[in-house]
Amino acid sequence: MSITIRPLSSAELEDLLPPLTRLLADAVNGGSPMGFLAPVTEDGCRDYWLSLRPELQAGSRVLLAAYDEDVIVGTGQLSLSLWPNARHRAELQKLIVGNSLRRRGVGRSLLAALHDVARQRGRSLLVLNTRRGDVGERFYKGLGYTEVGVIPGWSAGAAGERYDHVTLYQELSS
Repeated sequence: MSITIRPLSSAELEDLLPPLTRLLADAVNGGSPMGFLAPVTEDGCRDYWLSLRPELQAGSRVLLAAYDEDVIVGTGQLSLSLWPNARHRAELQKLIVGNSLRRRGVGRSLLAALHDVARQRGRSLLVLNTRRGDVGERFYKGLGYTEVGVIPGWSAGAAGERYDHVTLYQELSS
């Protein structure tokens, strides 16, 4: 497997909706909520991807895609703060790797690429939020992210059950 990572523009979203929709549905329906409730619909996934267009056009969001040959196998995003006192930071969002390709370095490669993009845009502080006790928490901590704290009951499941989330950060070196 040879992974290539590149940014996606707002103009490319329309053509890439089918693989992006499948990737998001695979993640959510496979147990990684990503802000959705399983089972997620194709329409819900498509609407989510299309909702990113304005931020991609404005430059306040970066969307990277990981490809194995010509197939999208993962994505990750940076939400870039535009506030004058916050131009040094970004929020890492929706790092997604297809369920069948997890534990093969795709997520690690995407995260490294997101760090590079953040540095290129003058961002030195990254923050993220993930479900407490999930594989994501171990993944990010294993790559040097530091826990800030836990928010009890941050998200809810389909039956109304609540899940704690942990906020993590990392200072990027130059």
